[in-house]
Amino acid sequence: MSRIGKQPINLPGGVTITVDSQLVKVSGSKGELTQPMLPGINVNIDDSVITVNRESDAREHRSKHGLMRTLINNMVVGVSQGFEKKLEVNGVGYRVAMQGTDIKLNIGFSHDVIYKLPVGVTANVDQNIITVTGISKQLVGQAAADIRALKKPEPYKGKGIKYVGERIIRKAGKSGKDK
Repeated sequence: MSRIGKQPINLPGGVTITVDSQLVKVSGSKGELTQPMLPGINVNIDDSVITVNRESDAREHRSKHGLMRTLINNMVVGVSQGFEKKLEVNGVGYRVAMQGTDIKLNIGFSHDVIYKLPVGVTANVDQNIITVTGISKQLVGQAAADIRALKKPEPYKGKGIKYVGERIIRKAGKSGKDK
């Protein structure tokens, strides 16, 4: 039995879930998310507890058991609390600003980079910290990864865009020739 898949999910107040043969829909105070059902996986709702079971011990069903439980749990957390990722921009002259709903980045290129946020994701800029928020964990994580990929942190000076708390392993530069 999957260690993750057999754990129950507790529904917080204000969150409702509906399950049919094709779709799981979770709605809460922050919005609504849907997820297609994986074949061979059953979702049961008793009062405010959700359990995920599999039809058989086939390899395919075992592999999807924990996945479906985690996807449903992420939807429940997303519609009740939301998700956020914080990115930090390091570098002399590097600037970040909001331009409407887009992010305008001046990160050392000959032009400004404009990043258009996907639908369902919002961002906030405070000095050199970009906070990406939303109800879908996948969309928030992907948007943060896309922003980071615009200028990855380099190992010599640490310039670039990194996650807050991410540790960049620094390299020693040229040592120079002894005279």
